[in-house]
Amino acid sequence: MITAFITLGLFDILDILLVALLLYQVYLLIRGTVAINIFVGLFLFYLMWLLVRALNMELLSSILGQFIGVGVIALIIVFQQEIRKFLLLLGSRYNVNQKFSLENWFAFDDKGVREEEIKSIVAACEHMSKSKTGALLVLAKNTDLHSYAETGKLINSRVSGTLLESIFFKNSPLHDGAVIVANNRILAARCILPVTDSSNIPGSLGLRHRAAIGMSQATDSHVITVSEETGNISYIMGGNIKVRITCAELRTFLEGDFSGFIV
Repeated sequence: MITAFITLGLFDILDILLVALLLYQVYLLIRGTVAINIFVGLFLFYLMWLLVRALNMELLSSILGQFIGVGVIALIIVFQQEIRKFLLLLGSRYNVNQKFSLENWFAFDDKGVREEEIKSIVAACEHMSKSKTGALLVLAKNTDLHSYAETGKLINSRVSGTLLESIFFKNSPLHDGAVIVANNRILAARCILPVTDSSNIPGSLGLRHRAAIGMSQATDSHVITVSEETGNISYIMGGNIKVRITCAELRTFLEGDFSGFIV
């Protein structure tokens, strides 16, 4: 009678799937950054330690084992930025206070951008695209962006196409930085955004686009950019960017239809 060496139960399969999902999320978090090379190096170091132990090389095994013993602390130090980014995304996606707040229970307006604001944003982007006026516009979703808004000038005004164009006018004192739109209002202007460290960004995209991608990676916000050099409009979400979109595509994205979004 032949018996199986490995028996798999329901929880074993669930355990494997959860570990695979966790590793995949880690890969998505660090892909395109220098951290992926560090991660591969640490993984190879761990495999070498296993091989040394299997060959009973006691001295080398004990030396490598000392490094493995402090591996968790080393990982926290090396990947501190990635861990912080992961916790920020986790907190923004599963924010219990926001999901069970009284505003959500008794609010009748959705959190998406309303039709009136969509018209104003699209019209402003169209005019700035034609005049090649650089712009960086952040649309808040679930993440609280007040810490980013405090880096700039608080405005708290209704969304107006004319106001957006005035802010990003090259001689305006508020044009250098990002405008943050939250709860269908212009929360602040001249805001400083985190810049992505991804190495997969084309050289044709400048600092404005890198800041937009970095903001979409650090939060669940959606970001719009208008290039000062070409006038091209780009839409960024989740670290992914779609460049050279039309005003019709921009309107579609703002309405929440991302079926045509190409990474």
